[in-house]
Amino acid sequence: MTTEPEARTTVPQRPPAQAEVLRRTASVRRSDVLALVGAGLAALAVTTLFFSLLTPFSGLIGFIVVAYVLFLAFYALLVSYDESGPAVRDRLSTVVMHSAAVLMLTALISVIAFTFWRGREPMRHLNFYVQDLRNAGPLDGLDVGGVLHGMAGTLIMITIAVLITVPIGLLCAVFLSEFPGRYSRFVRTIVEAMTALPSIVAGLFIYATVVVALGMGFSGIAASLALSVMMLPIVIRAADVVLRLVPGTLKEASYGLGGGHWRTVWHVTLPTARSGLTTSVILGTARGIGETSPVLLTAGFTNHLSLNPLDGPMVSLPLLTFDLVRSPEPAYIARGFGAAALLMVIVLGLFVAARVIGGRGPGRLTKRQLRRRAAVSRRDAERFAVRDQHRSAEGEAP
Repeated sequence: MTTEPEARTTVPQRPPAQAEVLRRTASVRRSDVLALVGAGLAALAVTTLFFSLLTPFSGLIGFIVVAYVLFLAFYALLVSYDESGPAVRDRLSTVVMHSAAVLMLTALISVIAFTFWRGREPMRHLNFYVQDLRNAGPLDGLDVGGVLHGMAGTLIMITIAVLITVPIGLLCAVFLSEFPGRYSRFVRTIVEAMTALPSIVAGLFIYATVVVALGMGFSGIAASLALSVMMLPIVIRAADVVLRLVPGTLKEASYGLGGGHWRTVWHVTLPTARSGLTTSVILGTARGIGETSPVLLTAGFTNHLSLNPLDGPMVSLPLLTFDLVRSPEPAYIARGFGAAALLMVIVLGLFVAARVIGGRGPGRLTKRQLRRRAAVSRRDAERFAVRDQHRSAEGEAP
């Protein structure tokens, strides 16, 4: 008698577990660095070979341009070994954008460093900051004369221009963002056209209307008006863009709580966009403080310190720099570069001050506002306490 074999269930054996491979999530990999270094070395070697043996090319600028083009070609070739076509194009465009950023930063640092290096000699002397050029002749050294009249003129002109531009510019920006319509579109078109207005045209306009027609002559106020014409469209455009970025839900919440239109603008829209509005004022100030031709046509030129913007010529640091660097005397040229370096310092100081004053976020109060709010709270608490005392006295009387 035969017995049938018992049925058995075969359990498949799992393969031995392998070590988990960790994926690198870093944006810069070792292969990317090696591709950049390899492409740079290859481009440098091939360009050197071209400029030294194979071709009659010469010049530093040509060497840099040819090396950069070869660098892009070699980099695309190296990346194509490991990546697909879209990835190669993405890496190549990333390298081009970073190269452009490095180029612009290098140019900016070069201009600033060159200006400070050429103006280092006059900036070492104290008289450069506390004297004007009334007693400084062409052959005098750097220990005589300074640019005090240019600093004072620049600060006076830009202060008057800011006082004129900021209220008008912010009101116009509020009108464009809060009251859309045909007229606002027309005003926005005019503002956009004025953004590209040449500075010489603004200077000629103020010269023809204020200096000649009204007979005011060359003065600081005329130069401030010309600077205001240049600054106004910049402030309006930047402030308009910032105000339109304020969320509509904040305005709707204010309307829902019973706030009117102007109350919503004053207490919700403007505080929310405070940082952006400060940036718009900074952009307008940067446009006006470095202008030369409007000041030349409206303020004239003087070597004496003038603090009255309503009477007599007045000079600014850009105009003073332009006049000094045209002189063939080395001392005057050095003073011109020193004035340009000092202008950079003043602009940086103004930007830092504006950022500190208006750079607070929405809802953040200053120390003065906090003290004022605490005082109001104490007065309210005292008033409530007095009211409770009167109520308790009236309740005990019956």
